[in-house]
Amino acid sequence: QVQLVESGGGLVQPGGSLRLSCAASGIRFSFYDMAWYRQAPGNQRELVARITSGGGTNYADSVKGRFTISRDNAKNTVYLQMNSLKPEDTAVYYCNAALMGSISYWGQGTQVTVSS
Repeated sequence: QVQLVESGGGLVQPGGSLRLSCAASGIRFSFYDMAWYRQAPGNQRELVARITSGGGTNYADSVKGRFTISRDNAKNTVYLQMNSLKPEDTAVYYCNAALMGSISYWGQGTQVTVSS
């Protein structure tokens, strides 16, 4: 059974930082491209950051220079370090695991709220 379990969300003030984690089980983690998506109320789910099985990364323009995605294959975990958070970063953040463009798994999501 595949499970992606996100953690690390919460309430933070503008300018603050959070680190999200996504622990995977039931998959050969190192083979998968891992990504973080987010969805704010009334908006479509959007890609925030992706890290490939080979370690290549790409980011949404809105988070470049503020967010960093990384992975630890020994721990089957992907991280999203979020710095200089803004109110517009408020959303539910979802972890995604994808393989060969045809297999995709999602976590349950973790809420991030940026507010003073």
